[in-house]
Amino acid sequence: MNYTLNQLQIFLKIVQTESVTKASEELHLTQPAVSIQLKNFQDQFDIPLTEVIARKIFITDFGREIAEAAENILNQVYAINYKTQAYKGQLSGRLKIAVVSTGKYVMPYFLTDFIKQHSSIELLMDVTNKKKVISSLENNEVDFALVSILPTSLKIEKLDLLQNKLYLVGDEQSKFKKEISTKELFQDLPLIFREKGSGTRQAMEGFFEKNKLTVLKKMELTSNEAVKQAILAGLGYSIMPLIGIKNELHDQELKIIHVKGMPIKTTWSLIWLKGKKHSPVSVSFLEHLKKTKTQIVKDKFSWYEQY
Repeated sequence: MNYTLNQLQIFLKIVQTESVTKASEELHLTQPAVSIQLKNFQDQFDIPLTEVIARKIFITDFGREIAEAAENILNQVYAINYKTQAYKGQLSGRLKIAVVSTGKYVMPYFLTDFIKQHSSIELLMDVTNKKKVISSLENNEVDFALVSILPTSLKIEKLDLLQNKLYLVGDEQSKFKKEISTKELFQDLPLIFREKGSGTRQAMEGFFEKNKLTVLKKMELTSNEAVKQAILAGLGYSIMPLIGIKNELHDQELKIIHVKGMPIKTTWSLIWLKGKKHSPVSVSFLEHLKKTKTQIVKDKFSWYEQY
């Protein structure tokens, strides 16, 4: 056996994503490079690690056992690196955070100074849909999660970071009568929804239910960016988080349509499992946020107050 740590990392990522393409994207490598390393790794075993059926890759039972061993080996390597840094008196380790898709406009600002101060910390931030974020938290795969609507199925603790404001948004050509009622406005308005389970969609549907509105669902898209592009193309309207449309508002590509009862307000919160045993890195990060979050909001999100 003559496999490398790089091959172990690549094979583990392929198993986790069940896709060479997705693995290459997450590892920031080309697909051919990942395929070559997979082949070189597999050639060292007499038993197949994967099978390709109808152009889809499947992991064999033996392959999954090798992936588990690979993960253990890589964790030991990381532990050696962290212990080396700790011996030098530096805070080191992994900080794992799962972030709902729109949270990518929020979380980096609360991480920047902390990561700069502790260069030996390895940050793993997974930006994904809400369902996967909650699953990662529930399975104790991450230290923290960033959400705008708290899960009701888990016992959690939280630290509120920033208010989330949602408005009805259209393209720059959107025009409505000033005296139009909310009911009339939404009756024939072609609306673009986020996918089921999205925090934005929950807030949107909660607004419709509270105001007893019958609405026209035009389409459903799976990301804030996709919704934004659809609105820019003139395909419809949506209720969107203010945090994700700053540039488009400034450039007058999108406009807020003022509606009674808006903005809808929720809160961006960092959450973790109740009773979780935090690592020294996690504890230090929480302490950092408690001391600095007010100043971060003031410095980075003061534009919020215009709306």
